[in-house]
Amino acid sequence: MFGWKKKLNNLNDLMEQLRPDLSRESLGVGPDFPGVAPNPLLSSDARKRNAELRTGALALGVLVDWREVNGSPRVVLMFDVETVGGISFRGIADEDLTITELTRLAPGQTLPVRYRPAVMDHYVALARDADPAHVQQLSDEIASRKRT
Repeated sequence: MFGWKKKLNNLNDLMEQLRPDLSRESLGVGPDFPGVAPNPLLSSDARKRNAELRTGALALGVLVDWREVNGSPRVVLMFDVETVGGISFRGIADEDLTITELTRLAPGQTLPVRYRPAVMDHYVALARDADPAHVQQLSDEIASRKRT
């Protein structure tokens, strides 16, 4: 039990050594970011986080870049996220995309994302279930806030 935290830190260090393109610095997040899980299906923390993100608050994310993690294709998407409350942060989404979805990605795209306001750990998820009318309303609210 006492060595568990130490092993976790070593796993994050190992992941950063194996994939420097997925390091905290490369993704543009701070030292509080827990890191990209080598296999989110095997991580209970990742499964819990993904379940919470499915019901998280809606925000808009401008796609900055992405990194392919494996050939499924699992990708890590980097967003500049804006919330309706005026908070901006770098968001990281760990998603499984189809080849069609992957070919449609372009930097600068604005996509709806979900985040956890109580946690604010840089994790977001694509809001594939978001109502287009609600997304448009959110976009209008953020745009009107920027104008004032």
